[in-house]
Amino acid sequence: MYLKYYGLRKQPFHITPDPEFLYLSPSHKEAMSAIIYGIAQKKGFVAIIGAVGVGKTTILRSYLETADKKHLKLIYVFNPQLTFRELVKTIYHELGLDSGRNGVLDMVNELNHILIDEYKQGNTVVLIIDEVQNMPVDTLESLRMLSNLETSKDKLIQIVLVGQPEFNATLDLDRLRQLKQRLVIRSTIQALTKPESLEYLRFRLKMAGGNPDSVFSAPALKKIINKAHGIPRTLNILSDNALITGFGYQQRPVTSKIVREIIQDLDGLQRSSFARRWTPAVLIFSLLILVVGFGWTYRTALFHKMGIVFTSNEDETEQPKLPEVNTRTLPQVKTRTLPEAHTQQALPEKPLQAKIQQPLTVSKQETLPVKKTVIRGDTLTKLANEVYGKSDGETVGLIRNENPQITDPDIIQTGSTIVFPDLPKQEKPGSP
Repeated sequence: MYLKYYGLRKQPFHITPDPEFLYLSPSHKEAMSAIIYGIAQKKGFVAIIGAVGVGKTTILRSYLETADKKHLKLIYVFNPQLTFRELVKTIYHELGLDSGRNGVLDMVNELNHILIDEYKQGNTVVLIIDEVQNMPVDTLESLRMLSNLETSKDKLIQIVLVGQPEFNATLDLDRLRQLKQRLVIRSTIQALTKPESLEYLRFRLKMAGGNPDSVFSAPALKKIINKAHGIPRTLNILSDNALITGFGYQQRPVTSKIVREIIQDLDGLQRSSFARRWTPAVLIFSLLILVVGFGWTYRTALFHKMGIVFTSNEDETEQPKLPEVNTRTLPQVKTRTLPEAHTQQALPEKPLQAKIQQPLTVSKQETLPVKKTVIRGDTLTKLANEVYGKSDGETVGLIRNENPQITDPDIIQTGSTIVFPDLPKQEKPGSP
């Protein structure tokens, strides 16, 4: 996709092992030499250890491409979670032989004769076990049985163990001390240093036919190297994503800003510029809404407990009418009809004393229409009884027609305002 834009012949940062792009750091050279020497000299066991992504498999495939395939019989075990019997049967299968139904010891003895025949023909049988740190300990312990298959000079089967550093801890088990003693050649692939990482990136860009200086800016390469910590696979992933993103922006060379963006994306931190700019403000605004809403609901409930009724005019926002102590007379409030048990004498209009002695009350008959603010526990039926002294279906229907926001008469929102209209007068019997 981006090859022509950046002047490349092929993709330089494939994460699949490609021997053509093999970069040999000092530790990679050492590992390659260990494999070549151990197999050529028939030393029996070779162990290659390295962290995830350092290039162990690339080293192996590079060796296999250059080895003499005519005289090399390779058995590659990708899944090491096998019993020793299953491992021996795998060797038989890869050599094109029938393992039959014999026991493990019989199979190993027969394998010895087969390997001697291969040895006489000048062939080398190589067993490569990848991800060896996942192999059961019992199987590892039995591997030494294969290492006993030998002539007076050479081992008949060469076993290459490739694994992560955890394999070293497994080898320290007392049960595996004999296997550990048989590991004649061991090599560890180290992560690249920062200079080696830079050389690695430039090497792969050149192998792909590109000019490193026209593909990545120096700060961009530095940021990739700092993030990858010397792991070739991570270098490939970051670089490939940076090229894709840079092509999308039509940016050549790739800048450090683009690298920073793809690092955030791969780390799961990527957000849009709008979100980064407005998220704090939205959070603060939401918090203020919650605080104000809670305060208003609490104040409304408190006023109702004190007997203060909310009133409103057509041109004004509804506000509670609070008396001022010793300075003005108690304002006239709209009355509402209450059940007889709760009806009290209305307070006379006079100056309010320094302290309210009793809750404010309303008269039994109030002027309609009237508005009420819902408090906790209110239902439409309850409020209708208070206002009209009745709550039949027709009355509730009139109230709901006046308040289309009510969808369920038994569920009304606390703090909301309900308008109670004047009921139509009923004609007396016999009237014209």
